[in-house]
Amino acid sequence: MPATAPHSPPRVAVVMGVSGSGKSTVAALVAERLGWVFADGDAFHTPGNIARMQAGLPLEDADRAPWLAALAAWIDARLRDGESGVLVCSALKRAYREVLTRGRPAVRIVYLEGDRTLIAGRLAGRQGHFMPGALLDSQFAILEPPGPAERALVVGIEAPPDTLADRIAASLSASEP
Repeated sequence: MPATAPHSPPRVAVVMGVSGSGKSTVAALVAERLGWVFADGDAFHTPGNIARMQAGLPLEDADRAPWLAALAAWIDARLRDGESGVLVCSALKRAYREVLTRGRPAVRIVYLEGDRTLIAGRLAGRQGHFMPGALLDSQFAILEPPGPAERALVVGIEAPPDTLADRIAASLSASEP
């Protein structure tokens, strides 16, 4: 089955939020429901970035620049190849989201929004991820929730992942880029 119907232009949803908000789980379910290509932005981090986070050090903007460029290239490849996709990316600052959306009207931001207590509880139970829960405060400190001009789909994370994915997929299916 093609990722995008022949009459429908390709689109990319960037699922963003702090670590532990459920980005990877929900985004994979959305991609499955829509038949779109899925990519987890964590796979695009350099070994140096991963080592830095494993050491409990937050990334700086300069650390993120090559990562964001690689994600933007992935988006451009999907759109060029006529494939719709779902990309996971924390995209905590508006400037980061602009790297991914600037000049790309077919890109839609999906913000998984949740409070610190809920997310900290999730991180406490997570095993084997390179992003330690100790960095959650640094993520909330730099988080700039999307503003109205960004046309983001904002989804609270209190419901189960399947329910969130159903809501997001329905919204993306109903909207145009």
